[in-house]
Amino acid sequence: MFPFAPSRPHRRRIRPACAAALALGLAAVTGCSGDSGADDDDTVKIGLVASLSGTYEPVGTELRDGFKLYLDTHGNKLGGRKVELIVADEGDGPPTAVPAATKLVKKDKVDVLTGLVGGGSVNAVLPLIQQAKIPLLGSNARPPVKDIEYVWTTSFLSDEPGRAIAPYIKEKVDGPVYAIGPDYQGGHDELRGFTDEFKRIKGKLANPDGKTTWTPFPKTTNFMPYFAEIAKTDAKAVYCFYAGKAAIDFAKQYAQSDIADLPLYTAFVTEGSVLQAQGAAAKDIYSVLNYAADLDNEANRTFAADWTAEHDTQPTTYAMASYDAAAVLDKAIADAAKDGDVTSQTINKAIAGLGQIDSPRGAWEFGEKAHSPVQTWYLRQVRPDGNQLANVMVQDLATLGS
Repeated sequence: MFPFAPSRPHRRRIRPACAAALALGLAAVTGCSGDSGADDDDTVKIGLVASLSGTYEPVGTELRDGFKLYLDTHGNKLGGRKVELIVADEGDGPPTAVPAATKLVKKDKVDVLTGLVGGGSVNAVLPLIQQAKIPLLGSNARPPVKDIEYVWTTSFLSDEPGRAIAPYIKEKVDGPVYAIGPDYQGGHDELRGFTDEFKRIKGKLANPDGKTTWTPFPKTTNFMPYFAEIAKTDAKAVYCFYAGKAAIDFAKQYAQSDIADLPLYTAFVTEGSVLQAQGAAAKDIYSVLNYAADLDNEANRTFAADWTAEHDTQPTTYAMASYDAAAVLDKAIADAAKDGDVTSQTINKAIAGLGQIDSPRGAWEFGEKAHSPVQTWYLRQVRPDGNQLANVMVQDLATLGS
């Protein structure tokens, strides 16, 4: 799919003059190329692809800022090595994600790729990763991948939120549940997780055909016609997945619709900066996620305090997963350096041997089957927290991951 030159280990070697320039913050000085033939391994190049425009700009911005927060609080070093972070815009999916990632890999010659908001973007970038043999350390939801040798995620597999909350909804809701979501890869994965598990445990969907209702993505901004259709069914609750700007529209319109009294269970709808934009419309909405800002552990107290000091908002799962991606690389690069050269291949090998990660979400580790976190999932509800609304942790739901 891509015309690649033969693969070779990525090494970052910087001439002494350039190292001095970097120390002065002059990394863009002409001639300070990461491909210099000098013998000094010094800087690790990290490429971060995230949606900095389009529907998922709020998500991509937090992925970027979570990774940068870790760097800022760790002297801009990972594993004792200086870091050059190069950020590229994923946009709304593969048409912009592929060229962004291709530039990072082929022109900028990054050692590691991280970020990626959309599942479709992950699938589209895979041939690039596999041919170049550099680790992709994704930091948002990811679909299942067959060849996982160089593919990791610090977030989760896209079907896991729905799987985690389905038993709780079956227990709490006395009647059918209506399933609705966006018509693209991530939406399909998220809703499949819920509907498959819900049906397995003998739950009934209120959708007339017994299948999820799909809304065109990204053009759907008016959800009222869909809510009118839901009102015609015998639904006792609604389950959905939306994020970014679509989540704002969905929540605001839901609160004004004829089904506003139906309990709303979601993945992501109230997560991130969208919550403040939703305002009172978000009150009481339930969500399932692998993180809540009020989790009481030492790693989260540090992370939440650092994030709030920088951004004056509560941290989110997007920022946390990207922060964890930097933490994973911190440990992996240090381990690779102990064994010799720090290259894309040695970093990838070190990630495989990391074991448990001390995280704001609670301790987790990569599963061997899918290279995704084995972690706890939480039920949260939007409730008042001082003068603002917040996603407050209600209870543990399940431990998933593979």
